[in-house]
Amino acid sequence: MPPPPHPLALHPQSSPKRETLPCAPAWPRPASSSPRNHPLFQLPALLGTSPPAFTPVRGVMTSCLLWADLGLLTLAGRLCLPCGAMDQEYERRLLRQIVVQNENTMPCVAEMRRTLTPANSPVSSPSKHGDRFIPSRAGANWSVNFHRINENEKSPSQNRKAKDATSDNGKDGLAYSALLKNELLGAGIEKVQDPQTEDRRLQPSTPEKKGLFTYSLSTKRSSPDDGNDVSPYSLSPVSNKSQKLLRSPRKPTRKISKIPFKVLDAPELQDDFYLNLVDWSSLNVLSVGLGTCVYLWSACTSQVTRLCDLSVEGDSVTSVGWSERGNLVAVGTHKGFVQIWDAAAGKKLSMLEGHTARVGALAWNADQLSSGSRDRMILQRDIRTPPLQSERRLQGHRQEVCGLKWSTDHQLLASGGNDNKLLVWNHSSLSPVQQYTEHLAAVKAIAWSPHQHGLLASGGGTADRCIRFWNTLTGQPLQCIDTGSQVCNLAWSKHANELVSTHGYSQNQILVWKYPSLTQVAKLTGHSYRVLYLAMSPDGEAIVTGAGDETLRFWNVFSKTRSTKESVSVLNLFTRIR
Repeated sequence: MPPPPHPLALHPQSSPKRETLPCAPAWPRPASSSPRNHPLFQLPALLGTSPPAFTPVRGVMTSCLLWADLGLLTLAGRLCLPCGAMDQEYERRLLRQIVVQNENTMPCVAEMRRTLTPANSPVSSPSKHGDRFIPSRAGANWSVNFHRINENEKSPSQNRKAKDATSDNGKDGLAYSALLKNELLGAGIEKVQDPQTEDRRLQPSTPEKKGLFTYSLSTKRSSPDDGNDVSPYSLSPVSNKSQKLLRSPRKPTRKISKIPFKVLDAPELQDDFYLNLVDWSSLNVLSVGLGTCVYLWSACTSQVTRLCDLSVEGDSVTSVGWSERGNLVAVGTHKGFVQIWDAAAGKKLSMLEGHTARVGALAWNADQLSSGSRDRMILQRDIRTPPLQSERRLQGHRQEVCGLKWSTDHQLLASGGNDNKLLVWNHSSLSPVQQYTEHLAAVKAIAWSPHQHGLLASGGGTADRCIRFWNTLTGQPLQCIDTGSQVCNLAWSKHANELVSTHGYSQNQILVWKYPSLTQVAKLTGHSYRVLYLAMSPDGEAIVTGAGDETLRFWNVFSKTRSTKESVSVLNLFTRIR
C-alpha cells in the first residue's frame, strides 16, 4: 500500500425567416388595350350622351390609389373628363355617384380608404377623404434621448456585463461611447469617467421620479466658441475634445492571477459548512484543523509542525483561531471544549469548559475569547482570569452559532446563526443591541469593514445566496447583491475598499468585489467542492482557501499599496492632526 500523503504537502444561429406582407387584390383590367374598352368611356353612357373627345382636367384633389383601383387614371396620372361646359357642382355629383357605386360593388375600397385615412388627424384636409398622416418629430430632443437609452430595458445578463466594465474591453467600450457623444451630440467629453459614477449621475434619485427634469447630464452641449470645432489646419477627422479624449492617460488595470501560486494537500479537511478550520496569524503562520490534529504551516519557511492530537481524548477539531499577537491559538473541539495553546512552545495552557456541544466559531478581542457552539450559546471569557469569574453568556440564537467576528474598534461583536439571524452585541449588555432577520439561510460569512466605521457585511447560505451590507450605527440596511450561490466566507481588503467572498453550491468560486459599486473585479475557480474556509495573510495581499476536496489554495487577489484617497469626513479627527 502507498504511504499516506503528508499533511500540508505540495499538491503535485440560423438565418431569420422572411415574412411576406399581404398584397393588395389585383383588380381585373380590360382584356383589350383599345381606348374604347377603357372604363372611362362608360361615363357618357351614365350621362346619356355619346362619347366625345376627352382632355385632361387639372385641379381635382383625389386619392391616386382610389382612382387607380377604379381604372380612371391615364398613363400620365391625371384624371380624364369630357370636354364641354361641365361646372364644378356637376363634377362633384358625378364623382360621388361613381364612388358610391364602386363602394357597393367593391367594399374593400371603402375599407382601404378608412385604413389609410386617420380619424384623428391633427391637420385638416381640404377634401372629404384626407391624405396620408405623417407625424411630426420636430420636438424630439436627441441629446436627452441618447442619455436615457436602455434606461429600463437591461436584461440580467446585460446587468452582469455592466458590472464587469472594469476589464479592458469594457473601458474600450466606454471610450468609444464617449467619442460618439462628442462627434454626434457635441458633448465635449475630455476624460472617460468611472462607469459606476457615470451611471449614478444619469439615474434618477428614486424609481418613481422618471421625469425629464430629474436628470442632470454629465456634460452640457458645447458651442463652437468653446473650442470643440475642428481647426481648419487640423488633419484629424475628429474634434478637439475628442482628440483630448483619445490622448487622455488610462489608469492601468490591476491584473489578478486566475491560478493559485501555491497548492497544499490537506487530508481529512472536513466538508462541513458550520466549521472554521483555517486561520492565518499575524506572525505569518497558518493553522489548519485536520481530523483530530492541528497543524501549523510557516509561510516563511514552508515548515509543517503538528501542534496537538485530540485522538487520545477521543475528540476532534471543529474550529481554530489565532490571537491578535499571533502567539496563542485557540482550538474548539467536538465535545464542547476550548483549548488554549502556545504555538511557539507547543504547550497547552488551559482548557475552557462551558459548552455542551461542538464549538464551531471562535473570535479573539485582545485577551478576551468569544466562542459559539451548537448549544446556541455564546461564551465570552478572559483567558487571564479564572474561567468562572470572567464568563459572560450571550443568549439570542435559537440554533447553532456558526459565525463570530469582532469589529475593528473592539466595541461590537457580530454573530450569525443557523436560525438565519445576524445579531450585534456590545460589551455591557447581555442581549443583542441590533438584530437583522433579512437573510433566508444560515449566516456564517461575517466581516467588518476596516475602512468605514460601523459597516458590516454578511452572507447567507444556499437558500439566500445574498451578500448584505449594514450600517450598525443607525441599524439600517445599505445594499444587497445576489451572488447566485451559497456564501461561505467574507473578508475585507486591508488596503482598498474591496472584499472577497467564497461560495459553495453551485459555483464553488471565489469572487472579488469593489465597494460600494459592488463591481465584480475578479472570479477565481479551482476548487471542486464548496470553498468553506478562508483566511488572509498578515500583509493583506494574499488569501488562502480550503474546501472539501482536501486542498488549500493560495491566491494573490489584493493590491500591495494602500489607497491614497483622503477622507473628507468632518467627523474624522485624525485628518487635521499634523
